[in-house]
Amino acid sequence: MSGDADDGASGASDADAAVDGGADADDGASGASDADAAVDGGADADGGPAVRRLSAWDADDLRPLADAYGTPLYVDDRSRVRENYARLAEAFPDAEVLFAMKANAGGHVLRTLRDAGAGAECASAGELARALDAGFDPADVHYTAVNPPDADLDYARRVADEHPALTVTAGARDTVERLAERGFAGRFCLRVHPGVGAGHSESVSTGKDAKFGVPADEAVDVLDRAAEHGFDVVGLHAHAGSGITNDQLDDHERVVSTLADVARESGRDFEFVDVGGGFGVPYREREDALDLDRVAERTRDALTGVDATLMVEPGRYLVADAGVLLTEVNTVKRVGGAVIAGADAGMTTLVRPAMYGSYHPIRSLVEESRATEEVSVVGPVCESTDVLGEARDLPAPERGDLLAVGNAGAYGVEMASNYNSRPRPAVVALDDEGEELVRRRETLADVTHAEDTAGTYPDP
Repeated sequence: MSGDADDGASGASDADAAVDGGADADDGASGASDADAAVDGGADADGGPAVRRLSAWDADDLRPLADAYGTPLYVDDRSRVRENYARLAEAFPDAEVLFAMKANAGGHVLRTLRDAGAGAECASAGELARALDAGFDPADVHYTAVNPPDADLDYARRVADEHPALTVTAGARDTVERLAERGFAGRFCLRVHPGVGAGHSESVSTGKDAKFGVPADEAVDVLDRAAEHGFDVVGLHAHAGSGITNDQLDDHERVVSTLADVARESGRDFEFVDVGGGFGVPYREREDALDLDRVAERTRDALTGVDATLMVEPGRYLVADAGVLLTEVNTVKRVGGAVIAGADAGMTTLVRPAMYGSYHPIRSLVEESRATEEVSVVGPVCESTDVLGEARDLPAPERGDLLAVGNAGAYGVEMASNYNSRPRPAVVALDDEGEELVRRRETLADVTHAEDTAGTYPDP
């Protein structure tokens, strides 16, 4: 698949979720777990609860991590990643699953999903290199070229020569020609622009965005051109968007139907049809879980008569609720009736609220009982959009309070930046054996290492 920042092909949050205010009562839960919320959406033997709410994380487990590793701190639960994969595989037993690496390309996540049975979908040469380094079989790796720089295509060609089982996906005529100019003759998949899209915001509805894919009415011609160049044409691909919910399945089915139409019109025997990812997860405490069985049923219905292996490319669905972001309050202000809690995490740590207007649940992990009030949580970045959440019902904040931000396992650390010369945060992974620091906290030397002056500044 491919696309921009959010899952499968695109990036961001929800029109629904775009209004960062309006917290649920559970958002302010001061450390207690909500059993009802934890199992919302049903469960199965292998996949765990369909939704892991922020309220289900044990505050007694999170507080020691902040003490040991500092804040801001990302915490990923590898067991939850495995649960999410098992649930998806159960709903799509006849499909091959590729993890959209753009959601979280941490080596600990890649190895967890590799061992679980997933392949890897890569949106850049860097992701391709990391997938191979994580031990994925090249036969289970797809590189999706979206307006690829020359260096990316050169690298993909070299990898394809060394590992002929690699599949390269392109979504533009020019990309096909550029591959041919490099002598590419490997496994090729065409990304189709379906003309419809879905997702939690317009910025992630990649099905409607002409940036992604060849228009459906031109697809057969481009497939023929690829074959003329000697490419081994093995698949078709499309992606409706990111954060698709139960009430957007009609759009998803139309995308898949478009792929089926192209497959039939082409007269080719395709090895696979890749319907992308974009499977949504609930960001609000009482938002329903995606009905995966219904998604699978609608997908199969749309592919009736197409004799090809089904392929899906989830990103967010596999990792979002497996991660939280821990941040400490360092400043409390009351201005004109508004309560502002300044924290050490901001848009350089988690950009989705600022970039997309995304909603992430926020929970206070303070142990003592306090009165609840509406609190806006803001970061340290010199931007007015540096807001993690507005008007959230939280215990009255004090300096030193520890907050947890939910659904931070997807497009969190992966989209973190060094804006304002801020080092990126550390990442700790949890597993049955305990905790592991899988990414150390950056220093200013890391921020400036590519400059001639790298290493000459003292660490803050």
